[in-house]
Amino acid sequence: MAPSGVEKHRWWKESVIYQIYPASFLDSNGDGWGDIAGITSKLDYLKELGIDIIWVSPIYKSPQADMGYDISDYKDIDPMYGTLGEVDNLISELKKRDMRLMMDLVVNHTSDQHAWFLESRSSVQNPKRDWYIWKKPKFDADGNRQPPNNWSMILGEMNSAWTWDEKSGEYYLSLFTAEQPDLNWENPEVRAAVHDVLRFWLDRGASGFRMDVINLISKVPSYPDAEIVDPVHTYQPGFRYYANGPRLHEYLREINKEVLSKYDTITVGEMPFVRDDEEILKVVGAEAGELNMIFIFELVDIDNVPGSFRMTWYDWDASAIRDCVNRWQRLMIERDGWNSVFCENHDNPRSVSRYTDDSDEYRDLGAKLLCLMQTTLSGTIYVYQGEELGMRNVPPSWDPEEYKDIESINYWKKTLSMYPHKEKKQSEARRILQRKARDHARTPVQWTSEAPNAGFSSPSAKPWMRVNDDYPVVNAAAQLVQSNPDELSVFQFWQRGLANRKKHKDVFVYGDFALVGEESNQVFAYKRWSADSEVWLVVLNFTGKEVEWSVPEDLEVGGWMAGNYSAGKVEKETKGKIVLKPWEGLLGECGKK
Repeated sequence: MAPSGVEKHRWWKESVIYQIYPASFLDSNGDGWGDIAGITSKLDYLKELGIDIIWVSPIYKSPQADMGYDISDYKDIDPMYGTLGEVDNLISELKKRDMRLMMDLVVNHTSDQHAWFLESRSSVQNPKRDWYIWKKPKFDADGNRQPPNNWSMILGEMNSAWTWDEKSGEYYLSLFTAEQPDLNWENPEVRAAVHDVLRFWLDRGASGFRMDVINLISKVPSYPDAEIVDPVHTYQPGFRYYANGPRLHEYLREINKEVLSKYDTITVGEMPFVRDDEEILKVVGAEAGELNMIFIFELVDIDNVPGSFRMTWYDWDASAIRDCVNRWQRLMIERDGWNSVFCENHDNPRSVSRYTDDSDEYRDLGAKLLCLMQTTLSGTIYVYQGEELGMRNVPPSWDPEEYKDIESINYWKKTLSMYPHKEKKQSEARRILQRKARDHARTPVQWTSEAPNAGFSSPSAKPWMRVNDDYPVVNAAAQLVQSNPDELSVFQFWQRGLANRKKHKDVFVYGDFALVGEESNQVFAYKRWSADSEVWLVVLNFTGKEVEWSVPEDLEVGGWMAGNYSAGKVEKETKGKIVLKPWEGLLGECGKK
């Protein structure tokens, strides 16, 4: 049975969180950009879906070099999104619906236009010089200036993570883009300034924070060269030295002690490049005093070549999903930690395209299969905008010039510069973009079938990014109406799944977890159960073909209460071998023998 700490009921464990990428959610004023007023106008839609908390990606003042993750003022709103007054109204409207707001805290780095950096850059004698990470250059045998080390930029993987400043004759660390200099958390003044930002938003009515790349705030102070994993490139992934550095836990505990412990908050850390169980439990353990949970990226990294760059492709099967989910479910239950449950976010392609088949024949079934998995796993659920509609990647016919994300732009530019006359290399890069680009999650939400902007913006507006071509079929308006009594739309399937999860929270939120059935590279199956012996069986066929699967003899399936092929109970054998249709998912109610 799960440890007592895991059974403690907390509101943030039971909450369903909906991530909003504001530029692409809903444009209320016809300028082509989503905005705060657009978010407020859809709160009833989100409440109907079953959402408790909205997490809004950065809406602070920003030059938008990286879609708002380059912040120039933490205490003001970018005019393209609205005003502080509109945020206050959003918080007020959320409270009327018993909902909450989670802000996106980006404090590993700022914009190069932030007042702190403008001061830091102005002179080596400026008091804020060491608010950022400055280093003198190295020189090679021929006297050519070189960066302080060989780390590659995260969003421009073939470029140096260091940016040269001609005026002061030094480099500054900029892990993401040149426009996003890293803060120096070794400086206590920096930490105090960050604490002040948290208090500002909590006092304003926010209920917590998603903390962007929070495990990058402590670096190995000697800044050593990274190991060479790709000899073709000059610069190499340096995450061993800039992720989970020696003072990370000190900094997180300080945030908790100085700020978070004084409020009733929800916190989730984005912590890429971490796989070590002990390191993670230091952050999310019930008695850790750091964060409530973090995003474990193993599932969304499933198709990355191990140890290489994100823009690569690695083949996988259902056994990889099974092993990943089992590892993190069991770890958190046994060690008194807490999971986040998600398949999508703004930094990854659409899950229905990634894990299943997004063809017209199977798109809705694949989206429901992933919903069934997520709504029956232990942890706090995160739904990304459009996921509840089964939105998919843009089609292969789109030219790379349509892609807007800085990572995609840098990747394509580098491909063209390295292989200007090699069509095969360029074709492979196009394929990677169509499968892996962050842009796929950033196309405008498809609210209606109305041309040309799918209800995201007025018909006369030009959206900041092109709407996916499939909006006449894939849109919210069509899915809110149950046109076929024998079939649920993806939205309705999510709605029912979230409601069922809350109804049976002792099982699906707080209960135990175990794999069932024989190991398979086609089917992922598990049971969930509670202290009062309520038992449920989940069976997921992660292939596009019919598969035979044997119901374990020690499980008595009373009936298949839900599946992704029909609206009601599923008429299928409950003993022995059963045939699973392509991408079929089943939820069975069981009793213990």
